[in-house]
Amino acid sequence: MKVVIIGAVAGGASAAARARRLDESAEIVLIERGADPSFANCGMPYYIGGEIESREKLIVTSAGMLHDRYRLDVRVRQEALRIDRQAKTVRVRRLENGAEYDESYDKLILSPGAAPIRPELPGIDHPKVYTLRNLDDADLLHAATMGAKRAVIVGGGFIGVEMAENLVRRGVETTLIERNDQILTPWDAEMVAPAAAALRSAGVTLKLGAEAEAFEPQDDGGVTVALKSGEQLSADFVVMCIGVRPENALAKAAGLAIGERGGIRVDETMRTDDPDIYAVGDAVETFDSVTGKPTQIPLAGPANRQGRIAADNCFGRESRYRGTQGTAIVGACGVTAAMTGLSEKACRRLGVAFEKVYVHPASNAGYYPGAEGMTLKLVFDPENGRVLGAQGVGGKGVDKRIDVLAMALQAGMTVYDLEESELCYAPQYGSAKDPVNMLGFVAAGLLRGDHPVEHAHRLLDCELGDSFVLDVRSPGEHAAGAVPGATNINIDELRERLGELPKDRRIVAYCKVGMRGYLATRLLRQHGFDAVNLSGGFTKYERFVAARAEATPKMAPSGR
Repeated sequence: MKVVIIGAVAGGASAAARARRLDESAEIVLIERGADPSFANCGMPYYIGGEIESREKLIVTSAGMLHDRYRLDVRVRQEALRIDRQAKTVRVRRLENGAEYDESYDKLILSPGAAPIRPELPGIDHPKVYTLRNLDDADLLHAATMGAKRAVIVGGGFIGVEMAENLVRRGVETTLIERNDQILTPWDAEMVAPAAAALRSAGVTLKLGAEAEAFEPQDDGGVTVALKSGEQLSADFVVMCIGVRPENALAKAAGLAIGERGGIRVDETMRTDDPDIYAVGDAVETFDSVTGKPTQIPLAGPANRQGRIAADNCFGRESRYRGTQGTAIVGACGVTAAMTGLSEKACRRLGVAFEKVYVHPASNAGYYPGAEGMTLKLVFDPENGRVLGAQGVGGKGVDKRIDVLAMALQAGMTVYDLEESELCYAPQYGSAKDPVNMLGFVAAGLLRGDHPVEHAHRLLDCELGDSFVLDVRSPGEHAAGAVPGATNINIDELRERLGELPKDRRIVAYCKVGMRGYLATRLLRQHGFDAVNLSGGFTKYERFVAARAEATPKMAPSGR
């Protein structure tokens, strides 16, 4: 068996190593256009920012080790030009001298990755307008930060946020512009408001709802970024982080099926519509594990798993991809944001019926030093309680809970399963009622009808009619900030003051995070009141207010 793999990062490298472990006698050729196979592209922003001090740390496995340990034929600085599917050969060019040759294969695995998008804007080819894909790009940006005073990042996705965090770490005055009304658009807006606030607190200037339209050279060698609003930003350099586009040219020219968004179409075995050609990683279109619909999500975890699956099937082992659920995490100046599965906005876009709940627990027992807060949001099927997706934002422990919920989602669990999940506990690590259990308690209670909820966005949109809004926090908490028009009765006095409440209106009870509101809802309903709890309490209400403030249309300068 001879396997040729095009692309040696993430999925390609995983496929090659797996192939060797499956067949010691196979001939395995790994063709890589760049100088380095198997490097840690997710670590590059942290090398640029100085958190990772040595460039060598980014080399996961060197070409020498791939040969010595796996006996792989690694060919760097060589580019695959075209595929002859009839002859089962790949035309390859040596970039050092331009010489070309044909390489035969029995099985071919494509792992070409995805290229950063560079929109066709005036001045986009300015030498100080960078993208970040490989170690050569990282070297350029690492050098650019030395002595730089100002930088502009275009795009507030994963790479944009990570670059912002690392540039301010370098002491570079950083402006991040994002055309949408929030950063990290896969998340729901209210869930990433704390991450945006953390970036601002660290000194990043966020310009949401802003879009670049041109890049102009400056006399000092820098670049001016012209925004559609008319504003101009001066910078020593610019980093374009507006997304990636699958590298499908080779597959397209070979006549392989391509999806609507440009991804190479594959089945569950990662095979293309050619029985001898597989494709993996950022270049492929797979399917969403929740909806079953085609999707294209460039993440390192799926790419590595897909590489293993493609190798398995090349050598006759039955192995199938379960789909991508979009489990992701990002750090933003001390705040962690993580998610898995469908967001609320994705449910609305796809027409998927859903219900949602919020909780605001601590990372571990509150009495133990070092507990940090977090917000978790669970999206689930309103009929059977099946977990559809989850998001988290906050301090330590967010990653652990989203990982647990990712497994619950993949296992097809329900909110009732979350209630019963047995998770490890000691006060320095968690709580006897873990935040995952709390999500289950709240969501299952909602489905059972124990405590109906309302949501902050409906309150803000005045969709609750003449509902009576009841704040059951202490007078001090109420005085520090409350829902406009709310009546304050402390939960501890509620039983004695029931006569002050209306029986002919719906009562929306709330507290800081939802627990006292839940108690009030149970108490009032047992006394004959039509009461509901404001999900997530005043904390979530404030997050919605903050998110909507970000989304307020930006006023263009007069005359434009």
